[in-house]
Amino acid sequence: MNEEYRVQGVGITEIAEQFGTPLFVYDGDVLGGRTDAVRAALHERLEIFYSLKANPNVSVCAVLRLHGARAEVSSLTELRTALHAGVVPHDIVFLGPGKSEEELEACLDEGILAIVCESFGELAIIDRLARARGVRAPVTLRVNPSFSIKGSGLTMGGRARQFGIDEDQLTADPGLAARHPHVRLTGIHVYMGTRILDAATIAANTARIFDLSERLANALGFDLELVDVGGGLGVAYFDGERDLDLDELAASVNPLLAAFAGRHPRTRMIMELGRYLTAEAGTYVARVRYVKDSYGERFAVADGGTNHHMAAVGIGSFVKRNFPLRILDRVAEPATEDWTVTGPLCTPNDTLGKKVALPPVREGDLVGVLRSGAYGPSASPVLFLGHGHPAEVLVLAGRPHLVRAADRVDDHLRLQRLVVDGGAAHDRTTRSGGTAG
Repeated sequence: MNEEYRVQGVGITEIAEQFGTPLFVYDGDVLGGRTDAVRAALHERLEIFYSLKANPNVSVCAVLRLHGARAEVSSLTELRTALHAGVVPHDIVFLGPGKSEEELEACLDEGILAIVCESFGELAIIDRLARARGVRAPVTLRVNPSFSIKGSGLTMGGRARQFGIDEDQLTADPGLAARHPHVRLTGIHVYMGTRILDAATIAANTARIFDLSERLANALGFDLELVDVGGGLGVAYFDGERDLDLDELAASVNPLLAAFAGRHPRTRMIMELGRYLTAEAGTYVARVRYVKDSYGERFAVADGGTNHHMAAVGIGSFVKRNFPLRILDRVAEPATEDWTVTGPLCTPNDTLGKKVALPPVREGDLVGVLRSGAYGPSASPVLFLGHGHPAEVLVLAGRPHLVRAADRVDDHLRLQRLVVDGGAAHDRTTRSGGTAG
């Protein structure tokens, strides 16, 4: 009954004792295996670009690169991370609705594959920056299409969005390229939604994106060097959901990819995947500090919570649904009781799981939120109450490696400045021995 959760044969108790809790643990075999599987299933011409927003850890990115993934980035830090992980510039695209001039300059100076442009104002800035460098900037247009397709957790297209340029605005502007002589229009990017678990929906998206790309390239008078069909492949978290079947996906999408590749033999076709590559590989691990009863409800209060894993609280969902949650040091023990698992934060929203069926929980137990390799710390308020960023551990070849140290108190104070007495700054020694000046 005391069987514990293991990652590549390494017991979770050993990992927690070595690196402390709370922490995220990533399985390198699962990261690589998921990437290999999707590349093997889908058409050979389709390139997989990893969306760093899902998990920007440089070692996670490096593992995915070793298994053939390129990189899609949305900030200067993500760009530097991808380069540091070994992704070559010609395998990087940069998107986002509010890019700074510093970010655009970095894209031009590094020579990345494409800047994914999301507004006419941004296009003008790219043209100016490229003119100053004496180059033509490779630009892919992100399009907000006039159509939408249901079947995703967050549907894009067919309505007002801050993302991309409306389809009808582009078709009404055939002189767009001529007005920006230092921009080379190279392709079309469309992102239709996220957490899609239905192969038919993905196929419908892909077909309409290919059609839109061909029509817009003809209307604007440029050659299609690149088509980004988005991605949004989902992962099943909740009761009643079924994981996307790769064989079904291949049967639905590969004929579309093959037909487009035949019409455009020199066009790069890319798909962005973030959650799909990383979610299953990660486990969020926290240690139970206290157990208590309140009005007949059992509570397990852990040392980490939604400050590290905001997705688990159900952000964006109308109904709170629990991620898969286990007592990791007793995974084989029957779940006979309902427990609400919370963290250390001073808010009732700090709930990792509500009335989850678990074995009897004890102080000191390790509780794990499974499928947590995506949108953990990067989408969470890690500074709330000053708890800071948790440790991150990557297991490779049966050996755990610390790939991100947990924040300490001094880390929070180091970048702050204490100003008192009408504006005079003073150094103040903290009780921990650091300085806040």
